[in-house]
Amino acid sequence: MSTEDFYENIRKSTKLNHFANLVTLAAIDGEIKPIEEKLLKRFSKKFDVSEEDYEKILDNSASFPVYAINSKTQRLEYLFDLLRIIYVDREMDEAEEFLIIKYAVGLGYSEDQSRSIVNKSKKLFEGKFSFDFYKYFIESED
Repeated sequence: MSTEDFYENIRKSTKLNHFANLVTLAAIDGEIKPIEEKLLKRFSKKFDVSEEDYEKILDNSASFPVYAINSKTQRLEYLFDLLRIIYVDREMDEAEEFLIIKYAVGLGYSEDQSRSIVNKSKKLFEGKFSFDFYKYFIESED
């Protein structure tokens, strides 16, 4: 196996595991709602998850580990994907918050960083931010 093939297999495995994490979060409340399934289908295409793997993950998403990711941007993007799944029903319950913090730690954030990121993200996703924050966000160069 060439070095390029080796790294491609790692990338595919990481995407598959991340997708499994999304499924686990979507199913945390006991069932995957139609709106969550629609978003999961979009993510499955984004991460090149085959139909066979999709079904396998739906059957047992918890068997896929969370891997630490070195890229700060990619970690944040994966966390953002998880938050989008959680907030598809416009709220985060205690079980979802517990699990996303656990996943953030698994992705490579410290416990304190994970809690801070989740708390800040909750403000954004729930629309609970001040005008000053909004102004800063709009006027920033991003």
